[in-house]
Amino acid sequence: MSSALSRRTVLAATAGTAALTALGAPKAHAAPTLPSGTSKDKVLLIGMDGLRHDRIDAADAPHLKAMMREGTYGLSLLYANPMAATSSGPGWSTVSTGVWPDKHGVKDNSFAGKDYAEYPGLLARLAQVRPGLSTYAAVDWKPLDTQGTVTPGADAKLVLDGDADGYTAHDATIAAEAEAVIRDRNPDVLFVYFGDSDIVGHNKGAASQAYLDVIARQDAYVGRLRAAIRARSTYASERWTVIVTTDHGHLDAGGHGGSAIEERRTFVLATGPGIAAGARPADTRLVDVVPTVLKQLGIPVDPAWGLDGKPIQERSTDPFDALHGSLTPRVDETGIPAGVLGFTRTPPRGWSVINNAMGTGGMTEWRGWSFATDEFWSRTQRDQSRELNVRSRGVFAVADSDEWADKSFSGAYDSTLVTPVYDVTGKSAVRLDFTTLYRQDGGQTAQVLASFNGGTPTVVKSYTADVISQPQSLTVRVPSGASSVSFRFRYTGANNWYWVIDGLRVAHS
Repeated sequence: MSSALSRRTVLAATAGTAALTALGAPKAHAAPTLPSGTSKDKVLLIGMDGLRHDRIDAADAPHLKAMMREGTYGLSLLYANPMAATSSGPGWSTVSTGVWPDKHGVKDNSFAGKDYAEYPGLLARLAQVRPGLSTYAAVDWKPLDTQGTVTPGADAKLVLDGDADGYTAHDATIAAEAEAVIRDRNPDVLFVYFGDSDIVGHNKGAASQAYLDVIARQDAYVGRLRAAIRARSTYASERWTVIVTTDHGHLDAGGHGGSAIEERRTFVLATGPGIAAGARPADTRLVDVVPTVLKQLGIPVDPAWGLDGKPIQERSTDPFDALHGSLTPRVDETGIPAGVLGFTRTPPRGWSVINNAMGTGGMTEWRGWSFATDEFWSRTQRDQSRELNVRSRGVFAVADSDEWADKSFSGAYDSTLVTPVYDVTGKSAVRLDFTTLYRQDGGQTAQVLASFNGGTPTVVKSYTADVISQPQSLTVRVPSGASSVSFRFRYTGANNWYWVIDGLRVAHS
């Protein structure tokens, strides 16, 4: 047993010891046996279950709003079935592992298919790569402990049971215990979980005053924990990062698990060294929590870990994201709120779209290759796997003959997206990397073509089966004497499915 494993302590409280006193104050537990930290870089990760970010604005939440001013606040939509339900099991697994459900394997709250051996949770990962760190977890949704989602790897943990008549959150107790750990001990990394936001969401709905009230209570806990950090005698020599996130959203009437935008809403809010103040990145995803923690701790990411995220302070270099400021509202789509700015048919500088064989009519938004955001595009029609476009970020390119055909049209869908010209002088091969979501249906084609020195494009890849949000890498031999190459993505169909391209990069060898 490693030294990190041998010193771990479990603080498990039963329903009785977790109960609150008549005055509403949490009972004290024994101070944890927590090894003294070894790092000046420290992270407090706060999870608020089922907290819909668009309700924070309406709530009395001065501490969260202060963090938004002081740090970076990125919004992210979740997947939906068949990848996974918008439930806590998949959500917290995604937060903790830094990978999407098609890797960590958790599709619902049964946790069937979990693969934490290949994709361990954050604290277990830290125990592997930096065992000298002092880590602490406090949770009261038992699967976060019993299923191995969050607590494995913690040097000390507080796990509170639900009451006998069902699950009841113990936010006040967890806040008090975490505050004491920060004040009296020397932890390096803490995961602190508040669950009452989800309970109120289920019982009263996200549109209720009770939901705003629970946000206010949890905001006060955030304020107490931040104040405890600042009150530490060693604070001046420490570099603290505070991250707040959630696992899923809630319907206005309450509940989650489905594919509605309100159920899919999540966020990552972070303050700390190197994290820009007031930033509102459009390319954030929920899988970015783990890479952000690792970066703040100075731990390099091993590509072999297969993480899907990136640090929240690192911006995407994808060419389509440059279009974010020029996105417009809906034209023909009726299911998208008028205030959602989410599409353009104008490509980035250096790119072009060839529509000379494109049919006429159809939905304006999707007449040939378009550029859209997740919220805009996935709202067009639920439960047709558009929600599974999880590895695209910000703005992406989409050819959608299915949506185009939802209005009277004539002819076929035939549109080609053309990249800029890239220099390949003296190179033997060129590699094209991108992320794609592709759904196959009869009568459609999807081809990647390469044109060297402006010559006739030749097919280098054809898609004939579904590819659900996966990275692609195509290596193409450079012909003798060729000095330039451009690539084309040609999609044809007529009321078939769709093709998404994002994150394109070209490299030489």
